[in-house]
Amino acid sequence: MAARRDVGKKTVMPEDPAERVVAGACALSPNLGERMIAAKLLGRPVVLRELAPQDLKIEVDQFSRKEAIEAATYLAYVVGIAHARQLTPDQRLTWRQQLVSGQEGDLDAPSWLWRSIIDLAGAHETEYLEHCRRFALGTEHA
Repeated sequence: MAARRDVGKKTVMPEDPAERVVAGACALSPNLGERMIAAKLLGRPVVLRELAPQDLKIEVDQFSRKEAIEAATYLAYVVGIAHARQLTPDQRLTWRQQLVSGQEGDLDAPSWLWRSIIDLAGAHETEYLEHCRRFALGTEHA
């Protein structure tokens, strides 16, 4: 990564787009910027960032209700498209009918889907804590 030059209060920005991103990150958020490097991938500029354990943890309460719904909608779309690609048209119809008919009470989601989400959140928390344990023992690099 090319170092930026400070000239009085002015900074000369690098020509390379990835180096500019890193320089900007260093200026705006040194803790983040110091964990980034500019590189080339297949001849194109890219930015690589070290992930710290806290970067890997999802805190559900960090989202507002609206943000959570938007994120869930997008993730459901991605998973739905990936799942549908693996099914025949008849299987897709059956799957859709299961989604619509498997609802309990006032919930907007089938109970099996809700249980899957809870299981996934639990597995994510378990793996995050295991990662932290290995990191603290020095057996894993961030």
